[in-house]
Amino acid sequence: MNLEYLESFYITVKCNSISKAAKSLHLTQPGLSMQLRNLEKELGASLLKRSNKGVELTEEGKVVFDYADTLLSIQGNIQRDLKNLQQERPQLMIGSCKSVGEYALPCSIYTFKQLHEEVDIHMKVNSSAEVIENLLNHTINIGIIQHDPKVDDIVTQTIVSDELLLVGNCFDAPKQISMEELKEIPLILRERNSGTRYLVEKAFQEKGIELEDLNVIYDLNSPEAIKSSIVAGKGFSFLPKLIIQQELKKHSIEPVTIDDLTIPFEYYVASRKKYKFTDYEQMFVDFIISSKRGFC
Repeated sequence: MNLEYLESFYITVKCNSISKAAKSLHLTQPGLSMQLRNLEKELGASLLKRSNKGVELTEEGKVVFDYADTLLSIQGNIQRDLKNLQQERPQLMIGSCKSVGEYALPCSIYTFKQLHEEVDIHMKVNSSAEVIENLLNHTINIGIIQHDPKVDDIVTQTIVSDELLLVGNCFDAPKQISMEELKEIPLILRERNSGTRYLVEKAFQEKGIELEDLNVIYDLNSPEAIKSSIVAGKGFSFLPKLIIQQELKKHSIEPVTIDDLTIPFEYYVASRKKYKFTDYEQMFVDFIISSKRGFC
């Protein structure tokens, strides 16, 4: 069986789109369609039903997809282990959401590196959604994310609990507001697909409020840019308590309590369900989760 064709089939199902899968695989759409036809011809079965809504697995396709998941995972483990044997130094490929990756995690990585100087550590900082995508694409093996995505192929372990706080300028921020008053204040939000944005939307929806009901003036993809905007008096925002501890101590920004609204959440270590950590990856995960160490 051609594993390249099998991977193309697998990615197509995960993307639920020929065009998106072709882009992910760096293929043309006709080229990907040809690979899928060749795989079906090789197996003697129709695997996909194509429609305007995407692709749907046939009964035969469901069987092949389950085996593809296992085979490609094994293939990834083989490639990883062989690569580690060929390299002089072990590697850690880590992806992190911005709320942790730009603040607490670098300190933890530095401490881990002091304990294990032989390890080369590479970290990518993206939104939580992009971290999950990179895990599924096998470009990283360890993800640090802001909420559990409930994705079938991803498993998570809790690291630490946190809370989103509404914060404003130290001169203008009220101590407490109602839900109705919240609708009037100028809000700066994180970009779509970020973990913080997801948590805010979910908390509002549970209160029967949509983002369209709020006075959102703009969104930014950088927590630091949001903090600068708040300090400059441009508006208010929801930010994780973990990343604003220094600003709260210095009183450069102030928390605003909202009647009947709190947004607790947890940070997680995420990985592929069928992926087995190397010894050093497991040591790093244990190090991060450890209640005595965790984030700096």
